[in-house]
Formats: sequence, structure tokens, C-alpha cells
Amino acid sequence: MLSVRPKVTELAFQLYGRSLHPELFEHFQSRSIQRGEYEADLSITGSGHLVTWRHQGLVLTEVTTCLRDPLPQKRRLISYRLRGERSDRMECRGGVSYQMSFQLEFLEPEVFWSFQQGLSDDGEKQGLMHRFESHDRMALGSISLVNVETRTHSMLVQSFHTFPDELAIVKSQSIFEIR
Repeated sequence: MLSVRPKVTELAFQLYGRSLHPELFEHFQSRSIQRGEYEADLSITGSGHLVTWRHQGLVLTEVTTCLRDPLPQKRRLISYRLRGERSDRMECRGGVSYQMSFQLEFLEPEVFWSFQQGLSDDGEKQGLMHRFESHDRMALGSISLVNVETRTHSMLVQSFHTFPDELAIVKSQSIFEIR
């Protein structure tokens, strides 16, 4: 199956206070988690990743998506274009907090390819990983890696998405926490 991702300049990081229909996304790798009083579904998608976290009727959905994709406006809590660095935090009902940060880096070719190789090696050992097809026949395709750490009252999600055509890397970290 051919899976080529959009350009990094076309991406946004969004948080919803609801679930999003799974059929809105092409899922390449997925994992479900149940721990303590919460459960979560994580996926690598064509544009990055999708995390749906649930606790006592509260649903938070984090998505890295292409701006061209028609996602709903209803109950969208956070929306940032993927540029530079950004952090945010939200307090939700039921003692739940959410915090996120992301960083877009453009690298020199040798640094980029070294980082991409490291991700590939790490992905073989842990987390969710997907290798995307290249835009041309000779270059290597991009990689997405999503790692998750769970505790009884919190979940940490770290994601890395590479964009070889632009020598760019998107790194994000999110914490879903029950106080």
C-alpha cells in the first residue's frame, strides 16, 4: 500500500473534547491501552498520529492532521499550525489535566539522516512505528514513531515524524493526567 505523507507546512496539531470518527483517517499502526481509570487508542495516520483518551465520560482526542483534511470545528479545544515550538495546557472537568508541546526542526542533511536512522532502530524495539513510501524512487521515505508510557493516573505520549523531502522533524510530547 502506498503511503506518502503531506508536506510538513500543511500540518496542524489539534485537540478535541470529543472522539473523531476513525474513518476520517488512514490508520497504519494502532494500539489500545487500558490502565487504572483510563483507556486510550493510539494510531499512526497518514498525517502523523491520533490519540483518543477516555476517563469517566471525558474524551480528549489529539491529532496531527493535514490542514486540507475536513475535520469538525465542534468541540475543538486547541489548534496550532506546526511551526516552530509551542506548548499549551488545559484543565478539564473531573480533575483531568492535559499538557502538550511540539517542535518543528529543519536540519542539515547528515543530522537528519542520522536522526532518521536512530528512529528506525528504536522503532524496531519499542513503540508504534511506520515507514512511509518515498516521493521518488531513490530516497528513503519518512518515519513516524509513537512511544507511550503509562502510569496509574497518567499517560505520556511522545511522537516523532520525519519529512525527508524537507529535512524536517516534528517532535511532540503530551501528558494526560488524572489528579
